[in-house]
Amino acid sequence: MDKAKFTPSSLTSSRGALHMAQIVMCVVTFVVGYIWGHPSHTYWIYSMVIWGLCPIITLIITILEMFLIHKLILVFCMDWDDFTTGMAMMSSLCTFSCTVMCANFYICRKCIWGWMVTILSAVCCALYCVETFKDKCDATRSATYVAALPGFIKILEAFVACIILISLIGYVGKPALVWCIVAYVIPLPLTLLIVITNILTKIKNCLPFSIDRFTMLILIISVLLYISAAILWPAYSFRGNPRPKDCPGYSCVWSIQFVVTFMTYVNLGLYITDLVFTCCGICGFKRS
Repeated sequence: MDKAKFTPSSLTSSRGALHMAQIVMCVVTFVVGYIWGHPSHTYWIYSMVIWGLCPIITLIITILEMFLIHKLILVFCMDWDDFTTGMAMMSSLCTFSCTVMCANFYICRKCIWGWMVTILSAVCCALYCVETFKDKCDATRSATYVAALPGFIKILEAFVACIILISLIGYVGKPALVWCIVAYVIPLPLTLLIVITNILTKIKNCLPFSIDRFTMLILIISVLLYISAAILWPAYSFRGNPRPKDCPGYSCVWSIQFVVTFMTYVNLGLYITDLVFTCCGICGFKRS
C-alpha cells in the first residue's frame, strides 16, 4: 500500500496550475459578489454558495493529490480519476448556471458590478471546462461511473432539480403546486444516494440488495412524479396569469415560474432517457 508523501511537484504540473487558477478565480468572484451583494435573492445566494463551494472542493482534491492520499482512497473505496473528472464536470455546470443567472438577472447598461461578477464567473466556468476537456481526452484516466454517461446523467438530474427548487415561487395557497414541490423533492436525495453508492464501490458490494434494481424502481417513481408536475405546475401557475408587459429580471414572478416549467420538462426528459437506456442496457447503463 502506498504511503502518504508530500509531492510539491503536483502543484507545478499543468493540472496543479489549473487547480490553483480555479481556486483563485472562484475566491475573487466570491469576494466581488459579497461586496456587491444581493443577500435576499435566492439566485444570488445559490451563486455565492457555488463560488464558495467549488474552490473548497478543488482545494481538497489538490491537497489529497499533493500528499498522495488519493492513492489510499483509491485502494479503499473509489475510483479517484472518475471522481475528480465528475467533480470538474459538476463544477463546470454549476459555474455555468451562475454565469447565466448573473447575465440574465443582474446585468444592465449601468450595472458595472453585475458585469464584473458575470465575467469572473464565466472565467471560472471556462477553467473548469478546460479541466473537464483535458480529463476526458486523457486515455490514461478511467471513467467508471460519474464521468461516464450513466453517472453524469444522474448528476444532471440532481443539478436541474436544484435549479427548480431555488426557483420555486407563487405556490402559497395552491395545493396542486405544493404537490409539485413534493414531486421535485422526493427524487433528488434518492438520485444522490444512487450516485454516492456507485462511487463508493466497497459499500455497493456490501449491500444486501441489487443497486441496479433499486435504480430502476427510483427511475420509474421519478418519471411518474415529474409527469404529474409537468402537467400541474404550468396549469396552475399560468391559469389567469399572462406574461406582464413589464417583467424585470429576478423581480418578475411570471418569468421565474416559466423557469420552473422549462426545467421540469428538461428533467422529465432526462429521467425518461435514463429509464429507457437502463431498460435497454445501452450506452454503459446496467440493465437490472
